[in-house]
Amino acid sequence: MARAIWSGSITFGLLNVPVKLYSAVSKKNIAFRELRASDASRIRHRRVAEADEKEVPYEEIVKGYEVAPEEYVVLSREEIEELDPKRTRAIEIQDFVDLDEIDPIYFNQPYYLGPDKGAEKAYTLLIHAMTEAKKVAIARFVLRNKEHLAAIRPMDGVLTMATMRFADEVVSPEELDGVIPDEEEKPQKRELEMAKTLIDSLSSDFEPEKYRDEYREELMALIERKAEGKTVEPVSEKPKPTKAPDLMAALEESLAAVRGEPLGAGAKGDGGGNGRRKQPARRSSRKTTKASRSRSKTGAKSK
Repeated sequence: MARAIWSGSITFGLLNVPVKLYSAVSKKNIAFRELRASDASRIRHRRVAEADEKEVPYEEIVKGYEVAPEEYVVLSREEIEELDPKRTRAIEIQDFVDLDEIDPIYFNQPYYLGPDKGAEKAYTLLIHAMTEAKKVAIARFVLRNKEHLAAIRPMDGVLTMATMRFADEVVSPEELDGVIPDEEEKPQKRELEMAKTLIDSLSSDFEPEKYRDEYREELMALIERKAEGKTVEPVSEKPKPTKAPDLMAALEESLAAVRGEPLGAGAKGDGGGNGRRKQPARRSSRKTTKASRSRSKTGAKSK
């Protein structure tokens, strides 16, 4: 069972709720070691000074900020430690806001907050109050010598907390060349209506379980085959050049595939097909969506 990685208290006003912090994710990355190809000997990296190629002990390393090419402002560990944020055990709530006011681009790392011993009543009170108010708490706290901004909200009977990026860390689209499309490239009315129809045809409830990391699964399968001594033949496919799509043709063929119609017929039988073989239709989940929404409402009322 996962252990708490931090303990402290949620504070706002005169209310103090002791809590424990748990990671809300279990990363599934596949880790590799660097080896020498000839004999699979481990590769180790050493800290070497550029001036004389000598290895430098950890205790002799200081940090420097480059202000010009090869010119640094050097800071000692003591100087940096003096500027570290105060090691408080408080998650200080500063504001309550609506969740839909927070753009997802600000969210970073998710956590769970559980009640510490003896804090169950205050913890449950906070969950119910925030649920009925339909608000998210914006707070500050210190974790691993770094101050974080965070959003706290109730979910499935527990409090969740996601660290957030500060406003000056988020890049505005106006700062990037070529991101904002030309205003002259506005879609035609018929193109827009067909695109909306396609979106509606593919709309369903979000089911996170159906999205898998297929690359990780294939990579793990490859590792297992090689571990069993099986020969693996590499399959190399050259990337095909892409070209700007014919929007109407692409929309018509997409709608035809969703509806299970022959692609040559196009949407509403008005062309756009090229006689290619019929593709398997993707089942519309609109009926399932309505049913699942009905079940979720019933379940919500019964709680």
